[in-house]
Amino acid sequence: MRIRTMLAGLAAGLSLMAVTAAQAVEIQYWQYVFETRVNAMDQLIKNFEAANPDITVKQVTFPYADYQTKVIASQAAGQGPDVLQFFYGWLDQFQKGGVLQPLDPAVFPSDKIESDFFPIVTAVKRGDSYYGLPTAVRSLALFYNKKLLDEAGVKPPQTLDELVDVATKTTKTDGGGNITSEGITLDFAGQDHQWWREVLVRQFGGVPYDADGNVAYNDEAGLKALEFYTGLQTDKKVGLAGFMDEGQAAFKAGLAAMTIDGTFRLGAFKPITDFEWGVVELPANADGLRSNYASYFANGIGAGATGEKKAAAEKFLAYITSDEAMKVWLDVVGELPARRAAALTDANLADPIYAPFLKGLDYAKTTQFLDEAGQRQTAIDMVNRVFLEGQSPKDSLAQAASAEQAIIDAAKAK
Repeated sequence: MRIRTMLAGLAAGLSLMAVTAAQAVEIQYWQYVFETRVNAMDQLIKNFEAANPDITVKQVTFPYADYQTKVIASQAAGQGPDVLQFFYGWLDQFQKGGVLQPLDPAVFPSDKIESDFFPIVTAVKRGDSYYGLPTAVRSLALFYNKKLLDEAGVKPPQTLDELVDVATKTTKTDGGGNITSEGITLDFAGQDHQWWREVLVRQFGGVPYDADGNVAYNDEAGLKALEFYTGLQTDKKVGLAGFMDEGQAAFKAGLAAMTIDGTFRLGAFKPITDFEWGVVELPANADGLRSNYASYFANGIGAGATGEKKAAAEKFLAYITSDEAMKVWLDVVGELPARRAAALTDANLADPIYAPFLKGLDYAKTTQFLDEAGQRQTAIDMVNRVFLEGQSPKDSLAQAASAEQAIIDAAKAK
């Protein structure tokens, strides 16, 4: 009798396990490879699965350069992700590729989104529908190496003129005049193209695009902004494009006094032990005008997610865009929470590292890209023609404006 009871209990246990297994849902979350982001998502997935034992989340990552292509191709093959991360500027490309489905307003009400998140969240809204939600938002700031500034007897710059002065006094060269330590990094493939487009162009009196989204920087203001930037290498000789390949690499190595970068770099700079670094707002112009660029990666639900997978994806999306998840993301990656309440805490506003980025959000602009990769490349090519080919800033600016307008026209035509 006892054996029969034990066998019956075992059978019931196996039956329960079979039912549980049948009910379990596995979904895939895709993002590009960035170490701190992957680590943060691993932690969030662990937390989510502990609270939702009936859902398993598999994280899949790809190199940044391949990510967009992989996502679109996989969706076309019917093998796309259930939840995916995407740059807000990729939305139109992903829509064309049939990658995303609109968020269900019954689960994610628009009025709630707009009251809880920073206003730039509307960049992933088309018509009445949202196609994603961010975990974090990003703005730009000026990182500086306290050791190098102290050696030169200078303070972090507050204006563009001071930026040039500090960069000049902190640049180091060898006997042949070659830069061995930059005053400021020059990396248009990094965040400098955003600094030029949404900050310098405005500070010199212009706007990058008009009200219809057409190129407007091919004017005196745009030229002055480009001449200021390229002049840091060609005239002031305080930085060198391609020095140590990337600006952030030179800064991490202690071979750059200043670099302009985003909040996402905080996680990468946190392990630096060879020197102390700090952060200040981007320098203002002579009239005190400040500008900034704000952006974010959103998380959306793949077009192929249906039924129980869609329900699981919605539950996961709600968690990774919650206050709790944003705290984890801030601690691990360094990016600011996308929800106002989670970001604008007394502790964050008093923090010497976070505060400059938060202040920048007050006056930041978000470029409405139609083809982010193509538009970014025209800007990179513009500066490379000046640095590598000796083309005049005026001619290179005009060529860039023509090339980018063609991209915009083509996107609008579709």
